[in-house]
Amino acid sequence: MAGGELKLLGTWASPWACRVRIALHLKGLSYDFVEEDLDNKSDLLLTSNPVHKKVPVLIHEGKPISESHIIVQYIDEAFASIGSSLLPLDPHERAIARFWGAYMDDKLVAAWVKAFKAKTEEEKLEGTKQILEAVEALEGALRECSKGKPFFGGDTVGYLDVMLGGILTWLHGTEALCGVEFFDPAKTPLLSAWAERFGALEAAKVVLPDVDRLVEFAKVRRAQQDAAEAAAVAAKN
Repeated sequence: MAGGELKLLGTWASPWACRVRIALHLKGLSYDFVEEDLDNKSDLLLTSNPVHKKVPVLIHEGKPISESHIIVQYIDEAFASIGSSLLPLDPHERAIARFWGAYMDDKLVAAWVKAFKAKTEEEKLEGTKQILEAVEALEGALRECSKGKPFFGGDTVGYLDVMLGGILTWLHGTEALCGVEFFDPAKTPLLSAWAERFGALEAAKVVLPDVDRLVEFAKVRRAQQDAAEAAAVAAKN
């Protein structure tokens, strides 16, 4: 694989790091993956992303880039001569792809976080409802962007495929936790078929974590967070 000096700071469970790893794999780029302990963040992470102090961070020839959507676009531009382009070449189609990429984070991811972190059944139902609304909109986006072809990018995997594909395992895990099917073949047939195709890609098989392992990890993390919040309340009293 090509690439030169590329280092990615992330965690195995981070959907944002998965986005970047999928993009790197699709481009055929070699890189060093540094597994971060988010409870004990490394000096390299803190100095590479001093504003948010979060993963993922891609370091290319000593220069850090953060935020998954920015990193994926950077990879596409910095290595434009390698592999297929992730973003469309047409300026209008490129703008449309960026719009839907932002929509995924602003609407789908925000609703997913709400459902996942819900402490009451009412909060879980509201988050789930918002996820389903976002998925319905993305069904239309897939129809528009794919033009009847297998992926958002057409015949090949594109930017939106990477953006949604990176969080695919987390969505499946949330389905298991919430008992709701987000990609329903009857209601969103295009996305349901897309999810199957994307999951079968070599890049997805290499990068995406196992759903059961992710669900167990999520349960442990949530229990730890609940315990920490309870301890904080008790300390105030």
